[in-house]
Amino acid sequence: MELEHQQLDLRYETLRRRSPERERRLLAALAENGQQTPIVVVKVSDERGERYVVVDGFTRVRCLKKLKSDTVLATVWQLSDLDSLILERLMREGEGGDPFEYGWLLRELQLRSRPAPSQEELARRFAKSKAWVCLRLALVEELPEEIQQRVRCGQIAPYAAMKYLVPFARANRVACLGLVSALGNKATSSRQLEALYRAWGAGDEQSRERLLADPWLFLKAQEELKRDGPLEKPPARLLLGDLGAIAAISRRTSARLREGIAQQLTGAEKSEVTLCLAQAKADTETVFHLFEKELADARPGPAPSHP
Repeated sequence: MELEHQQLDLRYETLRRRSPERERRLLAALAENGQQTPIVVVKVSDERGERYVVVDGFTRVRCLKKLKSDTVLATVWQLSDLDSLILERLMREGEGGDPFEYGWLLRELQLRSRPAPSQEELARRFAKSKAWVCLRLALVEELPEEIQQRVRCGQIAPYAAMKYLVPFARANRVACLGLVSALGNKATSSRQLEALYRAWGAGDEQSRERLLADPWLFLKAQEELKRDGPLEKPPARLLLGDLGAIAAISRRTSARLREGIAQQLTGAEKSEVTLCLAQAKADTETVFHLFEKELADARPGPAPSHP
């Protein structure tokens, strides 16, 4: 059936995360081919009249509005809106569950169902464990709503919010809110949020204040350091590292020889090892000769006399 936009109730739109990139692709596809897949709605009637609550297809509705389409193709499920939300979520389980979308849905079910379902009942309805329910509810209960809104809009990836911002908010809610506010509306990658979270955790009071004042300046400085490359080691460190490697290889090879590894070689393998041994011996003797020569030349001695 076809419905006009004013007939649609989008009360559950906030239970879904938005992806700007995916929305752009869908907008282009709808502009070229029109709507091919109907949205899913549930018919409700109350004191405000007859309406259709959308349970799936929010992105399509937004894109069709942008394209100035007067109507939306829809299919009606003969279920309650909450049961339809659960069914739709279970049908999409194979796509990989977004933990925040599950958390928002679980919280909505607790708030709108009468009587409110317990965590055990929610676990049964989704065929999950109670711990699974607790974890997803904790995500949306511990993370400030302002940050959740950025997750919904696609400015912050759910994985990054779950791994870095949830523990950050747990440790210091005010600082977490301050950081996200300072980041503005610009999209932030998981790598950038990890760098900010770890820098705040390792910093002192002064460095934390600078970080919260301008997190983008901190990230820019980090990028500059990476672009400059690692600092070059001093000559002594380079030589000591090489000598340490030679000593380590010598000790490892000696241990293998003492364990009798040479006796396990075939005739052809022994010939090959003998050739490599001769080359290795010549190379190391050259190294030791150069060391003795260069270090002897570098020893302090009497200043030469000049006529």
